[in-house]
Amino acid sequence: MGHQLVRSVMTTDVVTIDPDAHFTDIVRTLRSARISAVPVAAADGRILGVVSEADLLRKEAHADDACRAPARRLFGGRGTADKSRAEVARDLMTSPAVTIRADGTVVDAARLMERRGVKRLPVVDADGRLEGVVSRCDLLRVFLRGDREIHDEIVGDVLRRALWINPATVSVTVDAGRVHLAGSLETRSLVPLVVRLCRAVDGVVGVTHDLRYDYDDTHVRPGSRGPRGITDTWMARL
Repeated sequence: MGHQLVRSVMTTDVVTIDPDAHFTDIVRTLRSARISAVPVAAADGRILGVVSEADLLRKEAHADDACRAPARRLFGGRGTADKSRAEVARDLMTSPAVTIRADGTVVDAARLMERRGVKRLPVVDADGRLEGVVSRCDLLRVFLRGDREIHDEIVGDVLRRALWINPATVSVTVDAGRVHLAGSLETRSLVPLVVRLCRAVDGVVGVTHDLRYDYDDTHVRPGSRGPRGITDTWMARL
């Protein structure tokens, strides 16, 4: 059981700009490609940074700051106002770029986007050279997986291989990414574990269940005997 890799969902036909690209050319590039950010690439393909619409909009947002420039110099103010006066990509870009490797998972990419507040990630190799771009929209492709594909992964990877549960004891139905589990498990502690692992399968929208259990192992005393005469202490070491 494993998540899809970034390389399986990323876009490889990527628009880039060079560090000397002019402000107006960058705007034209974003508009013609219908993207909100563009990687800045060196001649050898290494990613130097990213210019986004937010970087460009600082020029308009600070258009009236010229009259306050003397006060900024007096008090040492820098930052966004400096970028608002930039005209080429190397001065406009956010650097270093937030990137990911192609062998990262879609979950890694989603978490990185959320943590860093970005909408897309350049995908780079070990030397920092561009291989593609993965966007939020690309990550959502996992929810287009077919119900049969999701069903087979839950039965084969979650139940049989990960938990050693006989699939004949658990009924798995999938409808538009919604999973329902029914049947009987050996112990009570397996119920939340099965549900949690099913939720982690790519493309699963939600999980409901009517799972029963044969033995309640959540309130046993240390050293007491569980199913098949196995002591609780021994089971905890598995």
